[in-house]
Amino acid sequence: MGILSTIAGFLGFGIGTSVGLLIGYYIFIYFQSIHVEDPTFSPLVEQDLKTVQQLLPEIPLWIKNPDYDRLDWLNKFVEYMWPYLNKAICKTARTIAKPIIAEQIPKYKIDSVEFEELNLGSLPPTFQGMKVYSTDEKELIMELSMKWAGNPNIIVAVKAFGLRATVQVVDLQVFASPRITLRPLVPSFPCFANIYVSLMEKPHVDFGLKLLGADAMSIPGLYRIVQEIIKDQVAKMYLWPKALEVQIMDPTKAMKKPVGILHVKVVKALKLRKKDIMGASDPYVKLKLEDDKLGSKKTTVKYKNLNPEWNEEFKVVIKDPESQALMLTVFDWEKVGKHEKMGMNRIPLKDLTPNEPNELTLKLLKTIDPNDPENLKSRGELVVEVTYKPFKEDELAKNSEDTNAIEKAPEGTPATGGLLVIIIHEAEDLEGKHHTNPFARLLFKGEERKTKHVRKNRDPRWGETFEFTLDEPPTNERIYVEVISASSKLGLLHPKETLGYVDINLSDVVSNNRINEKYNLIDSKNGRIQIELQWRTP
Repeated sequence: MGILSTIAGFLGFGIGTSVGLLIGYYIFIYFQSIHVEDPTFSPLVEQDLKTVQQLLPEIPLWIKNPDYDRLDWLNKFVEYMWPYLNKAICKTARTIAKPIIAEQIPKYKIDSVEFEELNLGSLPPTFQGMKVYSTDEKELIMELSMKWAGNPNIIVAVKAFGLRATVQVVDLQVFASPRITLRPLVPSFPCFANIYVSLMEKPHVDFGLKLLGADAMSIPGLYRIVQEIIKDQVAKMYLWPKALEVQIMDPTKAMKKPVGILHVKVVKALKLRKKDIMGASDPYVKLKLEDDKLGSKKTTVKYKNLNPEWNEEFKVVIKDPESQALMLTVFDWEKVGKHEKMGMNRIPLKDLTPNEPNELTLKLLKTIDPNDPENLKSRGELVVEVTYKPFKEDELAKNSEDTNAIEKAPEGTPATGGLLVIIIHEAEDLEGKHHTNPFARLLFKGEERKTKHVRKNRDPRWGETFEFTLDEPPTNERIYVEVISASSKLGLLHPKETLGYVDINLSDVVSNNRINEKYNLIDSKNGRIQIELQWRTP
């Protein structure tokens, strides 16, 4: 019986399953609705803006608005640079916030407010598009669409009434449309003087807030209140036409042109201190304008002399006599090692009467700080003769009208001489054996000048100007320009190496007044350097 019942059950399952499948297929085929309509399709171009935005809520702005350009390149750049930008932004934020906090906390009887942790996380912001405005002014205006859903870790510690509390900001989201204006544009790197940042609309700000480790935003109603307060405060400070201003450089200094020449005669020094083991010193004097990129000028070395006499003359080009000052520093020359500073002093140019000779006896100081007690010690004296000769008004007007013309040499230049201007513009196709971090080294009449270093660049652009006031035309003179790569590290394994050099005869520039050429670098496979030479006569 057991076997028969098993067989009957198996047959019953098989028959029941087969009958069920047949009935289901019949119902599916013969009872399907015959009134089903085919779906309709229409292109997106026929839809209105609201419908498209509902279908594609995250569509980039450069698709919705043809005035905005795509910024994939910028997003890639920010993504790669974000670890470094994160540290730089946090460092700047601490610097900006410190004086603001110090000014505000006394009003609320708070002892201190400090950043215990400030990190913007690993997720960089993304830019959905950028619009650029062109105006007739010397400015560049850009509008960006920025979205940032970051994972920052910002912990602020507050101390008050003997208690300490921490506030942590997490899961920050910021959607904003800033307008960035670079103004004014100037002919000095980075080519703009100020940055102005404004918001074209109230930003969307969303974040989590932990107070003493507890989620403060879970308190009913607090989330919306805090969010609205932040939006209103940010809009109050930076909503267009208000702006955050960041000064990069003084635009008046960036636009300055030479207005005169300072004649300096280093006469002598008196009662200098002994620096050498044998009871003497080997002094020389360096002259340089404060806040000037041009290199220093220096006298010859007077060996084993504590009362040296030089009677050597120098000429320095002046751009702003109201703010510039001449720095004079006396050094003790050393054959091996660093030259030791013996004393220094400065001459503010605003204290000089134009076209009037001045003989000054300067007390040598340890530092320029008037409150430094080390300045009370006797270090000797330096005697100099200085005369500031401004240019004539007609010369200034002529130079400002035609910026492409060759300027005249400043007044006071020897009648038979002139001003030699050497502009090292750029180089191309440089190649170092171990590294390519190039700078240019210029040698002329025993003086050495250097451009800035450019790291990891085979086509560096310097655009740096060097000037030499000469008593006679350099018809038989030459300049030597060498491109050198300096290791970005200590340089012990791979020290400096030469990438090529040129040796230029100056007779052509004397006859033509101006030469601007690209020269093939000697000892370089394909390297070239662009150098402009100008000879300006009175």
